[in-house]
Amino acid sequence: MMENIVRIVGGGLAGCEAAWQLARRGVAVELFEMRPRRMTEAHRSGYLGELVCSNSLRSNSLSAPAGLLKEEMRRLDSLVIRIAEAQRVPAGSALAVDRDGFARSLTEAIEALPTVRLVRREIGEIPQGVVILATGPLTSPALSQGLAALLGSEHLYFYDAISPIITADSINPDAAFKASRYDRDGSDYLNLPLNRDEYDRFVAALLSAERVPTRSFERFVPFEGCMPIEEMADRGKETLAFGPMKAVGLIDPRTGKRPYAVVQLRQENRDETLYNLVGFQTKMTYPEQRRVFALVPGLEKAEFVRLGSLHRNTFINAPLHLKPTLQWREQARLFFAGQITGVEGYIESAATGLLAGVNAARLLVDQQPVVPPPTTALGALLRYISDAERKRFQPMNVNFGLIPPLAEPLRGKVKKETMARRALADMDAWICENQAAEIAFNAAPPSTLAALISR
Repeated sequence: MMENIVRIVGGGLAGCEAAWQLARRGVAVELFEMRPRRMTEAHRSGYLGELVCSNSLRSNSLSAPAGLLKEEMRRLDSLVIRIAEAQRVPAGSALAVDRDGFARSLTEAIEALPTVRLVRREIGEIPQGVVILATGPLTSPALSQGLAALLGSEHLYFYDAISPIITADSINPDAAFKASRYDRDGSDYLNLPLNRDEYDRFVAALLSAERVPTRSFERFVPFEGCMPIEEMADRGKETLAFGPMKAVGLIDPRTGKRPYAVVQLRQENRDETLYNLVGFQTKMTYPEQRRVFALVPGLEKAEFVRLGSLHRNTFINAPLHLKPTLQWREQARLFFAGQITGVEGYIESAATGLLAGVNAARLLVDQQPVVPPPTTALGALLRYISDAERKRFQPMNVNFGLIPPLAEPLRGKVKKETMARRALADMDAWICENQAAEIAFNAAPPSTLAALISR
């Protein structure tokens, strides 16, 4: 008889979401997290769900794929979305959070669940019973070796770079103006304009800066969405001006003209004391970052509370190893969730944790694991990572290109809005169909937990 407990390895967004989904179905959970006893190259605290890259969960608009996925998760009662919305900071149409407040609230919420036991120790091998591996992009070396032995040579690695964070009062206010591109999101972003000479000087310094070397025994396969800015600059002098530094849609109110280039800063916390450099992930050495970023007008005296850094991302060859239910093809009791599956992004990671939790609960009571329709954002993402015909697999964010096309030939925003409406209608029908046959559970959180979430 199968033991009535699920063991989750990893207390990131995916692990926490899986624990919540299991707990609200009455399933006992052991959640293993090695921090703070053993830290990673990128984390700073022992909080669960600590965000080590951007503090933005991307767009909330239904015409954006991340916005659609978040709405699907709301309808599936996602804990991560609940807490993100409670810890929201201004970011226009994006859902950005107070970094520390989010992680603290998520940790308190998980600790308040009566059926979840949080175990603070490193796991070096896969536990017995029903297991969800949600160790994320910073899987410990010991467990990575175990996975490599289990899965064979298809266990893959790549590296990711994170953006610096600076204090608000160290930014020269005379050099900045508040605005969003085309005024779509009000004035939530702080913009530092550069003229042509300033841009050329910045790019030249960037190209000559010392970088953290990649070790010879490790492969560096950059994900395009997190490409370090210096590597973008390697592709051509104007690459940044058409990428993260593009000034299209921005008018400097002091000159009435569009700058040649711009550095955008996004509010990092509710108190407006911290800002991060949007799109400025980097693997320059720390001294070089201070030197190069000081060339941006307004950042001459910038105080960095976090410099950019390079950290390891670990993911498996999911099409070879995973079913769309997130189970290992060789053993139904073993689930994978989060970035280790080859999804990219906070929301995508949490969403896979959500489904892994649902399916692990179903497995315990001999119910068939389920998968949302491919016309939904989550269903399309799962189809991508589990397509056994895919020969060259790379991590992927959710996007409309993964969703099956519409019957009618629409274009642009109308097409995306129509796909979103279809996705939500199909998700609602799927939820109703499966809840009718699912094990009984209390969908409402305990009152103490509700208070923690709303704080």
